[in-house]
Amino acid sequence: MSTLRARELIINIPGRADGFALNINVEPGQIWGVLGPNGAGKTTLLHTLAGLHPARSGQVVLNDSPLKELKRRDIARHLGLVFQERQDTFPATVMETALIGRHPWLSPWESEQGEDQALAEQALTALDVDGLSERLLNTLSGGERQRVAIATLMTQNPDIWLLDEPTNHLDLHHQVKVMNLLRNQAESGKAVFMCLHDLNMAARWCSHVLLLYTNGDACWGATGSMLVPEALERLYNQRLIALEKDGLSVFVPAQ
Repeated sequence: MSTLRARELIINIPGRADGFALNINVEPGQIWGVLGPNGAGKTTLLHTLAGLHPARSGQVVLNDSPLKELKRRDIARHLGLVFQERQDTFPATVMETALIGRHPWLSPWESEQGEDQALAEQALTALDVDGLSERLLNTLSGGERQRVAIATLMTQNPDIWLLDEPTNHLDLHHQVKVMNLLRNQAESGKAVFMCLHDLNMAARWCSHVLLLYTNGDACWGATGSMLVPEALERLYNQRLIALEKDGLSVFVPAQ
């Protein structure tokens, strides 16, 4: 299994001074939640870790190699990303979209085989979109398309899952289903690193949390040590009420 590391990493946000350098190890079995207000740099960080956005300084290391020295195909065999927003330029069915996840594992002129098809079918079933396999992607609802995107990542089967707001557009049932799926992936030895807006999802499902502030400050650690009212109220500039239910912390905004 793979490890992703940020080494003295400062993300590049135009117009903002250098922030706190990140030194983070994303290890197999961990589930990281990145929390912060709009404009804090959560998506920029995710794209930087995926090698899609240049860092201002520092580096990202995949296993023992700097990410920028690796070929995209090799990166994609270890690391996958679900974007917050997607543009579906070409018409494709749900099954064709899921099979895109197998491309890093195929030679340039090789077509998908039975095993690839089986992996895609299993992923679509796990996300409750198997009944939509012949539908064109652009005919689906936002929540259905989100689940197809996660199924595509599951078909890709990387060691490290990067996700930007994975429960975006999802109803409550599918939010829980997706988060449980991510927990199962971590329990199987994968690493999950995702941006979230929901404090309570982070409290319930994340093993580690990274707090990003709009001024570039950051702090990180085990979830229990990070999700405390004092830190969160500073993070969001909002008073919170912390409750305990069945051993879980629940946060609600105060007036």
